[in-house]
Amino acid sequence: MSEKARDAIDSFLMIGQSNMAGRGIIGTVPPIDPRGMLFMLRNGRWQPMTEPINPDRRIYVSSEKELRSGVCLAASFADEYEKCYHRRIGLIPCADGGTNILQWQPGEVLFDHAVMQTRLAQRSSRVCGILWHQGESECRDMENVRAYPERFFRMLDTMLSELALDADTPVVIGELCEDRADRWPLVREMNETLRRVAASRPNIAIASCAGFTLSPDTIHFSAASYREFGRRYFACYREIRGGK
Repeated sequence: MSEKARDAIDSFLMIGQSNMAGRGIIGTVPPIDPRGMLFMLRNGRWQPMTEPINPDRRIYVSSEKELRSGVCLAASFADEYEKCYHRRIGLIPCADGGTNILQWQPGEVLFDHAVMQTRLAQRSSRVCGILWHQGESECRDMENVRAYPERFFRMLDTMLSELALDADTPVVIGELCEDRADRWPLVREMNETLRRVAASRPNIAIASCAGFTLSPDTIHFSAASYREFGRRYFACYREIRGGK
């Protein structure tokens, strides 16, 4: 594959747990038209983007409160990216609901899967950044909260190295919802940890989830909030790039 062909698509890796995979109910927000510019990786090939982009769970279920794959933040991120840069963009979906940071460490299945999928994408695209949302699984144990930065950077630095990506590749992470502190008692401490992670390197930024609503399962964001989250992720990406 020539450099020119690879540069035809700018790709982004999607990793983390369910709020990156997306649990928004399909049909409750207007679909995003891929208009020949927005793509997702399927079987190593670029297909026109359609939701669910990251089907890590069932799609159709019998109750609105059941967990299902659905609308995710990456769709509106891609939409904003193309509108700003007028470039074709490809999403590499590798998020998996309910996972903790230890499951994303080098040598673990999720890490290896993300590297494998991204290498396939690199045959026909240029990787321009990483989208990460994870941390709810750590919110019940202070030891895990304290250990998070070391574990996160071990994962990130090894992944960048294995993919031959620059150390300053943009990485956008997202805040966790604090409305369910009963379910995640250390969520505020975890968000502070995520903010420190983002502040520690100029190529990492954190997107706010302030004002978001939850879906009927009362665990994940609503589809409308995912749309806004993607726009905030993109604003953070532009911030890393110095507004360019």
